[in-house]
Amino acid sequence: QVQLVESGGGLVQPGGSLRLSCAASGFTFSSYPMRWYRQAPGKERELVARISSAGGSTNYADSVKGRFTISRDTAKQTMYLQMNSLKFEDTAVYYCYAAVSGGYWGQGTQVTVSS
Repeated sequence: QVQLVESGGGLVQPGGSLRLSCAASGFTFSSYPMRWYRQAPGKERELVARISSAGGSTNYADSVKGRFTISRDTAKQTMYLQMNSLKFEDTAVYYCYAAVSGGYWGQGTQVTVSS
């Protein structure tokens, strides 16, 4: 079955960096687009970044463009979100999503940006 396991969240100071990972299994990883979403309390879930199946095409929300980088490693069956220059507004639960038929979500990992 499809499994998405996230890691890398935590507490970080403004201006700091974190790298989130999403380990995938149960499907042909290289055949499907992947996405990162985030959701802050009281807000709608927001699409942060997406990446094509081959990794050659990426898109970012305007709020993170230039600071975040989405990538994927077929050999490791893992998607990443490198987050630099973190701001208070980046505080949220971050979720990975696989665009397999029906869609699959990771469990989410908390990112808290605080001084």
